[in-house]
Amino acid sequence: MTIRTLLLISITALIVGCADQHQIDPETGFVVRNFDLNQIKRGKAVYDANCVPCHGVDGVGTPDWRKTGPDGKYPPPPLNGTAHTWHHSTAVLKKTILKGGPPEFGSMPAWEGKLTEQQVDDTIVWIKSLWPDEVYNVWFNNFEGKD
Repeated sequence: MTIRTLLLISITALIVGCADQHQIDPETGFVVRNFDLNQIKRGKAVYDANCVPCHGVDGVGTPDWRKTGPDGKYPPPPLNGTAHTWHHSTAVLKKTILKGGPPEFGSMPAWEGKLTEQQVDDTIVWIKSLWPDEVYNVWFNNFEGKD
């Protein structure tokens, strides 16, 4: 193989490897979500069994989640795209679920050892599926691929 052929193959591989692997909807300009529907179903089941008591049905959160309680801690926020969950990368969301939230700010328990890694991943996908397209698009452009 010649140096020119190797160079051409290398450049082609680089271009293909760096190409955006996600589709953009030409009408909305938003990233097309290619979630696995089975993963969403599994995530919803895990969420319903473990997270509803604090974060509410469909991730609506606690009514006054922006105000500290008598203990000085914040109550559970919504996860449906109306609060700050989408301000965090997937890695941070996963760490928060596994290790718990900062104890000085809230009472998010650690789920490590109680949920499998797959259950946590499924739950995060389900949470992301709740976010409005505009919110998901901003999240994607700020965090996807940066974990």
